Amino acid sequence: MKKWLFLLLLLIVGAAGILTIYLKQPSGKPEVTDAAEEASLTLRTMTAAYVKENRMDVRVEGKSLSLFNYPILADDEMGILCPEHFLEDIMGCAFLRYPEGKLLLLRKGEEITIDANTGAAEADGNSFPLSGPVMISRDDEFYLPIESLLPYLGYEAVYSYADNAVSFTCVDGGNSLPEKFDLRDYGRVTPVRDQGSSGTCWAFAALGSLETSLLPYEEEIFSVDHLANHNSYDLEESDGGDYSISISYLAAWLGPIDEKDDPYGDGVSPDNRQAARHLEEAVIMENRDDEMIKSAIYKYGGVETSLYVEMTYSGQSSNYYNEKKAAYYYTGSERPNHDLVVVGWDDTFPKENFTEKPSRDGAFICRNSWGSGFGDGGYFYVSYDDVNICRKAIVYSRLGSADNFDHIYQTDYLGWVGQMGFGKESAFFANVFKAEREEDLAAVSFYATGPDTTFSIYMVHDFQDTDSLADREFILTGETRYAGYYTVRLPEQIPLRKGERYAIVVNIHTPGSDRPIAIECENGEMTRSMTTADGEGYMSLYGQLWHRAENTPCNICLKTFTNDRKKEEDTEESEEN
Repeated sequence: MKKWLFLLLLLIVGAAGILTIYLKQPSGKPEVTDAAEEASLTLRTMTAAYVKENRMDVRVEGKSLSLFNYPILADDEMGILCPEHFLEDIMGCAFLRYPEGKLLLLRKGEEITIDANTGAAEADGNSFPLSGPVMISRDDEFYLPIESLLPYLGYEAVYSYADNAVSFTCVDGGNSLPEKFDLRDYGRVTPVRDQGSSGTCWAFAALGSLETSLLPYEEEIFSVDHLANHNSYDLEESDGGDYSISISYLAAWLGPIDEKDDPYGDGVSPDNRQAARHLEEAVIMENRDDEMIKSAIYKYGGVETSLYVEMTYSGQSSNYYNEKKAAYYYTGSERPNHDLVVVGWDDTFPKENFTEKPSRDGAFICRNSWGSGFGDGGYFYVSYDDVNICRKAIVYSRLGSADNFDHIYQTDYLGWVGQMGFGKESAFFANVFKAEREEDLAAVSFYATGPDTTFSIYMVHDFQDTDSLADREFILTGETRYAGYYTVRLPEQIPLRKGERYAIVVNIHTPGSDRPIAIECENGEMTRSMTTADGEGYMSLYGQLWHRAENTPCNICLKTFTNDRKKEEDTEESEEN
């Protein structure tokens, strides 16, 4: 209370001093005295310290985004720093990393180049310095000083000390996407590959999409053989697959691994390979929305989707495919049978280029897995009017390093196979795990089974039985805009003792759903490997009466991530450095 009163008094004194200066100057520009400058500097410094101690609320067009947990920061001069994912998710920017600290922001088709080392920036032919240094978090996320960039991003920002909130207002009519966009133009695609006679288009599409999320900063070619042979489903390469298998494989840290460690088509796929990356987020867009699809490509990279094709390999003909124009348009009723990656769009692509003329111009630019001899160097154009394209689409929007967390606890290796609930939009679910060492709980992950899902996460120490779940301790509340797989980092890591049984409880609300809980369960021959022997999960409508998930039988899709406990001497040495 004393601190608040002192700050309020300081604010009043500072304001009074400045007001006096204006009143005393008969004309011309008022002069600020040394005392006023000192008061203003002190206020800024104390405000910055307060912001660091208390998470700042973020508001866009008057709406609080606190549930989305965007960690907006302030430096010692009260300069606002925004994380790259805020620039992507909210401001509609594409954020591209290049080697040697070069950054590129794209918005509304315009480019802003930034040198993270020197703070120099350029936009619309104008060079200017950033308003502060670029920072990088422990999670390898860039934070940009936003003040000097706001005019080029079409936003204004105002900080309110009373609310400890920064409010962003769009002043240029909002983000509009260019009529043409192609990831190839920005070096964001890996070489076209050939699946041959195997039914692995789904794996090529998933990994091809994943690879674009790292480019242009880092080019990785991931092993399709490993994904096809080392996922948790019972299937052969000829059986085919889909995005749910890919997400479960990546979320379980089974992969991806580098292509050089398991080359495609050699008949061998070794065991015991460590994942080269850890998936943290995958957005699932379940209903066709062209603006959403384009925005996902623009911001995050290639989108995995499927369509129906009559051809089974390069060289075959189809009444729906114009080989000369590499243009495809299907008008029938067949279900999708082929996966690919959407890498761009062209609103001006003539409808006359298709064998059967669609109702409008425009096409998605798609990368196939039939080698560079197919279409336009391995790419082709699919009409916006195609009945299947992007009816369901996936983008891997956040890919962490292989050391983002030290350990994973899980029982849902098959991932989201089915859903459970109690006929309501809300439900509770929980998983119990046993700590294998002295470690710290750092994050949890689960699926949102529909858009606009809100959730609250709780922790139970020393779990004994379902009565323990009544003593859950609140950790945080959040929200997701789309269905998908999400990893949620905790505000502070929670110490766990070796051998401690602990539970994570999630209260989830998914509008329009009567079964909001994602579960692993048996559903046909491909899921025969599912077992409930390794799990202890619970479900509840109101968080009071709990039902054992394994009696259903199923496993709850809820994972936890931990880090090894640092020794005291390591912590002291780190602080000294």
